[in-house]
Amino acid sequence: MSFKDVIVIGGGAAGFFAAINIAEQSPSLKVAILERGTEGLQKVKVSGGGRCNVTHAEFIPQELIKHYPRGEKELLGPFHQFMTGDTMEWFEKRGVELKIEDDGRMFPVSNSSQTIIDCFLTEAKKHQVEILYNHSVKSIKKVEDAWKLDTSQGDFSTKKLLIATGSNPKIWNLLEKLGHTISQPVPSLFTFDIKDERIKNIPGVVAQNVTVKLLNNFSPLEGEMSRRDREVLESEGPLLITHVGMSAPAILKLSAFGAIELAKRNYKFEIEINFIKQSFEDCLDVLKELKHGLAKKTVFKFAHFDLPKRLWQNLVLASDINQETRWADLNKNQLETLASQLTQAIFKVDGKSTFKEEFVTAGGVDLKEINFKTFESKLHKNLYLAGEVINVDAVTGGFNFQNAWTGAYIAAKNIAH
Repeated sequence: MSFKDVIVIGGGAAGFFAAINIAEQSPSLKVAILERGTEGLQKVKVSGGGRCNVTHAEFIPQELIKHYPRGEKELLGPFHQFMTGDTMEWFEKRGVELKIEDDGRMFPVSNSSQTIIDCFLTEAKKHQVEILYNHSVKSIKKVEDAWKLDTSQGDFSTKKLLIATGSNPKIWNLLEKLGHTISQPVPSLFTFDIKDERIKNIPGVVAQNVTVKLLNNFSPLEGEMSRRDREVLESEGPLLITHVGMSAPAILKLSAFGAIELAKRNYKFEIEINFIKQSFEDCLDVLKELKHGLAKKTVFKFAHFDLPKRLWQNLVLASDINQETRWADLNKNQLETLASQLTQAIFKVDGKSTFKEEFVTAGGVDLKEINFKTFESKLHKNLYLAGEVINVDAVTGGFNFQNAWTGAYIAAKNIAH
């Protein structure tokens, strides 16, 4: 039986961040990380296309929490303790400079996730954090005032235990045995599979600012959803047409906020897209003006409403307007159909695809069972939880990492003192 003062289960972002901060703040403690893989920090490595999207340039806690479909209310207090600015300062003090991109995402200036990994490994070594790879945890038991762990490489005992294993079903099962409630995990952050003539031949086309609505925002099983849930099942932003359907922030945001509802529907549902963010009536008025102003021009040839040309042309054809039709020749029905395609186009979604390497899961330890002032379990003293092992997840853009840094830092501070 090997004894450590503190054991961190999970060698990912939250696990390393917590272990380093504990060892730094309380150098007398023997701190060890147990990682089941042959190496740690795998998600850090692939995040942001291998550049590591460390956090997001949002410096107001009340605004930052809006990016968390699960955890919004609970994270407000923690973000007042450790926030985006603190993350930047932490890395910069250790020689990692960060930069802010136009969309607010923050990366190391080096553009390489290896910079973050090297920083963690250097800090862990400097503060004598023991990293034990290939240590898969098989059981967790409370014996008097200590935690006993049975692993694939022997048994461990510790006073304080921090679990930062992300979306790991085996660890969730062990936590259930300790009495914790696990919210059923479902995928978050995914793209929509759509087969539709209107987008068939135009992958790569981006509509810069659209509104996407989930149709029929009621699940007959659940009765009425809360007003907030109905509201968030609508999102806006850029939309990218892909080889298999649709992606980009407008879609990813909807997939995150609708994760539970969309899983219930088995990823078969309908969305309504407003490509121009105008009402049907306003759009119709503009089309009538174009009919008079561009009478002799063909409708198909030139795009309007700042839409990409190929998307415009596909929506025109979908409105029963052929390539030779002139504006002057449009009848009332064609004008209304085109206005409808532009402002309330309905698409059938039939399945989902993982968004690049951003595998995020909604689900985890029930938030009611965690003290968010310390990230300690309310059921067990000296058991702490940080990162995606708890039922918190965010939209893409560095927000999931910020949750990891914040929870890990606060847990570390409480463990160290």
